[in-house]
Amino acid sequence: MLNFLLYRIGQFIALNTPLKIGYAIAVFVADIQYFFAFRDKNTVKKNLKVIFPDKTDKEIKDISRRMFENFGKYLVDFFRFSKLDQGYIKKNIKIENIDYFNQALSKGKGVIVLTAHLGNWELGGVVVALLRYPFWVVALPHKNKKVDEFFNNQRQSKGIHVIPFGKAARQCLSLLRENKMIALVGDRDFSEKGLVLDFFGKKTHFPLGPAAFAIKTGAVIVPGFMFRNSDDSFTLRIEEPIEFKPKADIIGPQEITDKDMNNVIGQYINIFERYIKERPDQWYMFRRFWIE
Repeated sequence: MLNFLLYRIGQFIALNTPLKIGYAIAVFVADIQYFFAFRDKNTVKKNLKVIFPDKTDKEIKDISRRMFENFGKYLVDFFRFSKLDQGYIKKNIKIENIDYFNQALSKGKGVIVLTAHLGNWELGGVVVALLRYPFWVVALPHKNKKVDEFFNNQRQSKGIHVIPFGKAARQCLSLLRENKMIALVGDRDFSEKGLVLDFFGKKTHFPLGPAAFAIKTGAVIVPGFMFRNSDDSFTLRIEEPIEFKPKADIIGPQEITDKDMNNVIGQYINIFERYIKERPDQWYMFRRFWIE
């Protein structure tokens, strides 16, 4: 209940103050949070040290503090969804390679829009929905029902269709067969039952869903990232589609093998690594990420 009240207070402030002031308040609160949140702070530093083993403790500390501050801004943007429209997109968001979506949809087998906990994936979803693409997102439900409803109402108010994580598989398969677009966040496996692969040279679990859907349905994976620029504008960058090529001698549904999964996931892991290394202060990973 406390988190719900804090979110509503945050939303009230974000909607009733100029954006720059809202950001300034968010940074102030984030700095306080950074000072007191010892567990989260230490976890973030350990994660960053895997990515940047040669950086000094001070450099790691500076990146982790900026991460907390940027996450505060991320929440301000989320709270302000009701103010977002086509005019905001034209003024504040640079969109790169949107035609990759059109190319992928032209295949007729559905599109898996794949991103990471990087930048502002929620805002990226709003932009795609406002551009009138047939867009659904898979979202992990919050433990508190009121908080979960608050987050989903924010998304649905801008035309995003929400699929609860626990009920996603069947609905995702159905939507892809109808040539719709589903958005998945692919850099963290919440079940810890995913495929174990190297990420920045250390083992971790990756979710099976994106690759499994692509292999099973023939859907195209299109990585995309909405990252914050230094002036608090945004860039939505769409990466080249990843298409699974089934064996020529197989007719009917494609059998999913570990080799195929490794091949597909390996392609977008490299993209994740590149973006996270370029913008580590926008990778909001506050929990232990790698296998100890």
